[in-house]
Amino acid sequence: MNIENIEAFVYVHHYGSFNKAAEALYLSQPSVTARIQTLERELDSRLFDRQAKQIALTDKGKQFLPYAQQILQTFRKGKLHIQQRRAMPGELRIGSTVSVSNYLIPDLLPLLQERFPRLTFKLTTGTSDELAAKLLDKELDLAFVRRLAHPSLQSIPLYEDPIKLYVHEDHPFAGRGIIPIEEIGSQKLIFFECGSLDWQRVHRVFESLEHPPDIVFQADNSETAKKLVMHRAGICFLPGICVRREVGEGRLIPVEVKEIAGISLHTSLIAPAGENIEIVETIRGFRPLLEL
Repeated sequence: MNIENIEAFVYVHHYGSFNKAAEALYLSQPSVTARIQTLERELDSRLFDRQAKQIALTDKGKQFLPYAQQILQTFRKGKLHIQQRRAMPGELRIGSTVSVSNYLIPDLLPLLQERFPRLTFKLTTGTSDELAAKLLDKELDLAFVRRLAHPSLQSIPLYEDPIKLYVHEDHPFAGRGIIPIEEIGSQKLIFFECGSLDWQRVHRVFESLEHPPDIVFQADNSETAKKLVMHRAGICFLPGICVRREVGEGRLIPVEVKEIAGISLHTSLIAPAGENIEIVETIRGFRPLLEL
């Protein structure tokens, strides 16, 4: 019996979807389906009832589930045991999204190096999904990502980064306090898009407007978007972490927009369960220093 087929069975049950299980396993949906079908043939039992878009365990599936979970857990523990590194590796391989690399890592690494002076650090940037894949492939030790859940990884929320509208210091909105969302339609807007679900909430706010904003620039890099605002090319919704210095110097002014209040980017620390525990707990203890 193939452990990968058992893994697919556990993941499909966990996510309640073949597609979602495939995404978590970094496989195609047909590959996951094939693994489940192979397992069903080996057990000579149907494990899932498939009705439209919903799936549910059959009675045989319910009976097999605790054994499958135990087999998978035992396999992972054995794999971890034989691959286990020293408690304190000489090199710590850290992954992070671009924004975390730009604005958080320079503050965090000196604190870590002071706490663990014998460590050296190797940094890798990528998207949250790319970094999770590298963690699962043992190419990284830990990573800072947007909110991400995976049954093979522990995830620790670190901080929330509120999204606000920012304008240059001479803009008419500066000093206004709260701006009605409708007034943004008369302004040139720079849209910073980082692919997060939180930005989709901003898009939905725009879709509710009778006159949508005039998006003249779209950027996937916060530094580019920020500098366009400072060059008076437009106004922009940005996460607070990337503009702390400019706001402190008075070169960018935050403006409150009621419809955007409460929207934040969430950053989490993810790592394989049970590995680099001391380092993970140390970073967890730094959370008050990371909050805006």
